[in-house]
Amino acid sequence: MDRLVVPDCFRRKQDFRQFMKIWLVVVGKTDAGYLREGLEVYLKRLKFYVPFEMKELPGLKNARNLTEAVQKEKEGELLLQFLEGKSDVYLLDEGGEQFTSRGLATFLEKKMVAGGRDLVFVIGGPYGFSKQVQEKAAGKISLSQLTFSHQMVRLLFAEQLYRAFTILKGEPYHHD
Repeated sequence: MDRLVVPDCFRRKQDFRQFMKIWLVVVGKTDAGYLREGLEVYLKRLKFYVPFEMKELPGLKNARNLTEAVQKEKEGELLLQFLEGKSDVYLLDEGGEQFTSRGLATFLEKKMVAGGRDLVFVIGGPYGFSKQVQEKAAGKISLSQLTFSHQMVRLLFAEQLYRAFTILKGEPYHHD
């Protein structure tokens, strides 16, 4: 089991929302109602732990008429515009580093203790990320060796963020 060093603000039950803001950046809207509903549950819960915002960048028009390469490049341009000035960027990508839930909590804790302003997680479109977006990223994180739709990943990652913060607070949500 990973050993967590819990910041004082967590132990003393202080308001630790003065730490960094966490962003989840996605391309396009979440189409399926059941995914939107589940996502809303965790987005509301996260706001009690950390400043959090999900930024939906507009989906590409006529994407079906674009090649995969063109789609990745155009989505990349949108992402890079938003990411300008943000340095702590992690791509959610099937080829990224995998964490346990406790490992993700440790990762977040280290980022908070380091004192960064913004921590940005990015979910790309169905074909992944352009080379320029990959070069901008500090790293890649994978939720699983399985492949999920880019829309489903939104819900799964929001739940894992929530789980990580309950681990850091010592709340009973997570069970080993």
